[in-house]
Amino acid sequence: MANAGVNETVAVAVAIDAPGVGQDHGAAGEVRRPSARRLAPAGSGGRLMAELLGVFNGLTERMGEDVATSSSSRLLFRALKLALPALRDGGGDGGGGQSVSRALVVAASLADLQMDAEVISAGMVRGALDTGALAMADVEAQLGASAAGLVEESLKVKRAPSEVDVADEEAASALRKRCLSSYDIRAVILELAVKLDAMKHLDVLPKHQQRTTSLEVLKVFAPLAHAVGAGELSLELEDLSFQRLYPQAYAHIDQWLSSQEDDCKRVIAASKEELLRALTADDELRRTVTGVDVMGRYKSRFSTMKKLVKDGRRPEDVNDILGMRVILDPRPGGGGDGGDGGDRACLRTHEVIKAMWKDVPARTKDYITRPKGNGYRSLHVAVDMSEPGPEGKKRPLMEIQVRTREMDMAAVGGQASHALYKGGLTDPEEAKRLKAIMLAAAEVAAQHLRDESAGDGGQTAAAASATAGNVERAFQLLDKNGDGRISMEELTEIMEDLGAGGHDAEELMRLLDANSDGSLSSDEFALFQKRVELKTKLEDKDDEYKEILKQKLQKVDDTGLIHVYRKNLSDKLVLA
Repeated sequence: MANAGVNETVAVAVAIDAPGVGQDHGAAGEVRRPSARRLAPAGSGGRLMAELLGVFNGLTERMGEDVATSSSSRLLFRALKLALPALRDGGGDGGGGQSVSRALVVAASLADLQMDAEVISAGMVRGALDTGALAMADVEAQLGASAAGLVEESLKVKRAPSEVDVADEEAASALRKRCLSSYDIRAVILELAVKLDAMKHLDVLPKHQQRTTSLEVLKVFAPLAHAVGAGELSLELEDLSFQRLYPQAYAHIDQWLSSQEDDCKRVIAASKEELLRALTADDELRRTVTGVDVMGRYKSRFSTMKKLVKDGRRPEDVNDILGMRVILDPRPGGGGDGGDGGDRACLRTHEVIKAMWKDVPARTKDYITRPKGNGYRSLHVAVDMSEPGPEGKKRPLMEIQVRTREMDMAAVGGQASHALYKGGLTDPEEAKRLKAIMLAAAEVAAQHLRDESAGDGGQTAAAASATAGNVERAFQLLDKNGDGRISMEELTEIMEDLGAGGHDAEELMRLLDANSDGSLSSDEFALFQKRVELKTKLEDKDDEYKEILKQKLQKVDDTGLIHVYRKNLSDKLVLA
C-alpha cells in the first residue's frame, strides 16, 4: 500500500502530451517533490485521454491493491470525468490549470492517507464546488448520495470554526470534540486535505483573512489531523500556520534550523546507508531477520519553537532534530534459543549501533524489556554525531528508534489514544466511541465499494480487479459493453464527458488504431498507456535534474554577502 506520510506526498500526474500530438504544455501544476506534472490544454483528444489515464493510474496506485475494487475504480473514474472538465473550464483562479492541479493534489493527499474511493472522489469535486463550477446536484447524480454527503459534511466542518472564538482554548477544544464525534470522520479528513492545500495558497487572500484562517488551522485543524492519525499532515499544518501568525519568530527558527539542515540531511543520508550496511552484514542479524528498513526524519519548525519557547529549553538541549528509525522483520522462530527472536534482534541492533557511534546511556530508553503502560514497545537510543576533536563540528544528538515490524504496527495503532488526547479527547470512553464511529464508517464505505460475486465459482469481481493492473482497469472502464474493444461510439462518449467532441475522438482513434479496424483492442490501448508512462517518467527525471542543477549551478554563493543582502531584503519585504 502507498506510503501515507504526507511529507512524502507527490501529486499524481496532471496530464502529459500524447505521442504524435502537439508538444505544447499548459501551466505547470504546483505539486510537491520530487516532480511537477504538466497540465495539457484542452482541445486535443490525445492530451485529454492522457490526462485522464495519468490521473486515474496515479490515484489507483496510491490507494493500494487491497481497496482497488472494480466498484472503487468505477467511482473514481466517474469523479475524474465530472471534475476535470468542470475545473478546466470553470476554474475560479483565472486559470483552469491551477484548479485542476490543486484538486489533484488534494486527491493524492487523500489517497496517501489511505482513504477510500468515495473520499478521494469527494476530494476531486470539492474544488469544483468551491469555485461554482459544479453544483451539489451534479455530484449526487454522478457519484451517488454517499459521496455527495461526504462533500456536504466536509463543508460543515469547514464552516464550524466561524461559529466559535478559536482563540479561546476551551472553545477550540470543545469544537474539536464536536468535529470528531458529530461528523463523518472521513469528511473531517477530507477537509484536512483541502485545508492543507488552502494554506499553501493563502497569498491570494487579504492579510486579515490569512491570519484568521491560520489561527483556525493552528487551534482546530492541526490538532484534528493529529487526532485522526495524520501526524505528518498535522506537522505541516502547524508549520504553515506558525509562519503566517508569527512571521518573525518563524524566521528565527527557520534560520536556525536551515543553518543546520543541509548538514543534518547529509548526516542522516550517510548514517542511514552506513547503518543499513552494518546491520545487513551482521552475522547474527542475518540469521534472525529477513529484512531491515532504516528511515530518517527532521524536526518541524513549530515543534522546535514549542521546545525553545514553551518548554524553556536551550538550543543545545533540542536533541531530536536528527532522527532515524530501524524496523526489523524477524524470521519465524529466529531466536534459536526458545526466546523472542524479534526482541533479541532489536537488542543486537543496539549493540551494532553502539559499536558504530558514541551512545548516550542516560538517554537510552528500553521500552522492549519494559513496555509502556499502553503496551508501546521500542528501543530508543541517542548517539552523538558530532565530529571528533576540539575543532570538530558540534551536532545535536541523534535519536534512533529500533523496533520490529509488529512493534511498529502496534505503535502506529497504539498512538491513537495519544493522538486523540492531543486532538482534545481526554476521556477514554469518548476515545473508544470515536474509534467505534471510525470502524462503522469503514464498514459503510466497504458496503458501498464492495464488489458483488461474479458467479464464477466463488471468485469475486474484487479479486479479479486486484489481479488487474491499471491498464486493464482503465480499458475495462472505457469498454462499456464488455466486448473486448473500445468502439468509436465509446471513445466519443468519453471525449464528450471530458469536454471535447467527435473530432477529438476521431483524431485519437486515428492515433491509436494501429490496424485501422475502427476500434481499439486491449493491446493497442496498452501501447498508448506505455507511451503515457514513458513521457511521465521522462518529465519526472527532467524535473529532478533541473532541481539538482539549479542548486549546483547557482550563481550566488550561499555564504556570500550578496546572499545575506538578498535574504534579509526578502525577509523585510515579507514582514512589511
